[in-house]
Amino acid sequence: MTLPRRDLIRSAVGLAGAAAAATQLAAPLAAQSANNGVRHYVRYSYRGATSYGLLEGEQIRPLTGSLFGDHRPATSTIKRSDVKLLYPCEPRQVLAAGLNYRSHLDGAPQPTRPEIFFKPITCLQNPDDPIIIPKDAKNVHYEAEIVIVVGKQLHHATREQAEAGIFGVTCGNDVSERDWQGGPDKDLQWWRAKGADTFGPLGPCIARGLNYGKLNLEMRLNGKVVQKQNTSDLLFDLPAILVQVTKYMTLFPGDVIYTGTPGKTQPMKAGDVAEVVIEGIGTLRNPVKAA
Repeated sequence: MTLPRRDLIRSAVGLAGAAAAATQLAAPLAAQSANNGVRHYVRYSYRGATSYGLLEGEQIRPLTGSLFGDHRPATSTIKRSDVKLLYPCEPRQVLAAGLNYRSHLDGAPQPTRPEIFFKPITCLQNPDDPIIIPKDAKNVHYEAEIVIVVGKQLHHATREQAEAGIFGVTCGNDVSERDWQGGPDKDLQWWRAKGADTFGPLGPCIARGLNYGKLNLEMRLNGKVVQKQNTSDLLFDLPAILVQVTKYMTLFPGDVIYTGTPGKTQPMKAGDVAEVVIEGIGTLRNPVKAA
């Protein structure tokens, strides 16, 4: 995330395994799941019904039971190409952390604790569906981020409890209108700068079992890499964010927390395509359209 009117520096850490650019999910994911126990969960629409499933390459195995409780994959599968992927869970609450990479500070003091704000649930957008630029918006930026998906109810969590409370991670784009955030048309709060409809793309899947603290992340705008970083560079890692939040509020299974963006961000315009690529998760792709 970015503070008002800051032009932030770009980081330069490579992204391993991100060569397959235009697809929603990187090709090696199925093999990776089989080899190291990582699982990839999706929420999808199929024949008028919404369901959760386990992604296995180009096949989805529907789940019975609760995603965040007891569940079992079916023996039958559905072709990935036959379904519409949705943002991968339905949170009660959407939060975000700001100023969480040193490369994003641009001279601002380094925070001494995770700096948290809210995004409304209505900002969430599905993979491949458009980011809509409001008619009076003039300075809408992308922000590539790794997003925590909470798996357990947490309140006053210890670090150990926070680690155990992470169900998995997904890709997020914390879309931000800079003029509304802190420019000439600044609001008292970031309710529209960070929370306008479609300003929270999420997906394409929840990856469970990765080393969340050591993943390459990048943002591509129209195929060009415009952000690069590794999650090991987060100032406050994922458990630290959960510890801070749960000192003051309860988190529930399915809640999501965007964890901060690295480096410099730039405006998007109608006709652009924004892609968040995170190692071991896949690619979150969204076209950009004018209202």
